[in-house]
Amino acid sequence: MTAIVDDELWSAIGDPTRRRLLDLLLVDGVGTPTSLSDRLPISRQAVAKHLGVLDRAGLVQATSMGRERRYELDAGQFARAVRQLNAVGETWDSRLNRIKRLAEQIQRQQEG
Repeated sequence: MTAIVDDELWSAIGDPTRRRLLDLLLVDGVGTPTSLSDRLPISRQAVAKHLGVLDRAGLVQATSMGRERRYELDAGQFARAVRQLNAVGETWDSRLNRIKRLAEQIQRQQEG
């Protein structure tokens, strides 16, 4: 079994700052670059750039609110990411079990 992985999605999630932004949005439900930057050790401009990457990957949705944009987690795309991660985990579990069986077989042959 080979897991289908969306590289753009995982590239976006791969950055620790973007994961932290996702965590904040999961807890708070919504945030602006200003409100999110108040809780992180990076500038509002840096937060806005990271949110742009998450937006292009479909993980967040932005709506205009005056001069700022409000960001919310896209639950459907986030669920898709979780499903992909689970599939990758299952694939690696299967591979590691095959490696374990081969190693045990080699060990038995060397003992016998």
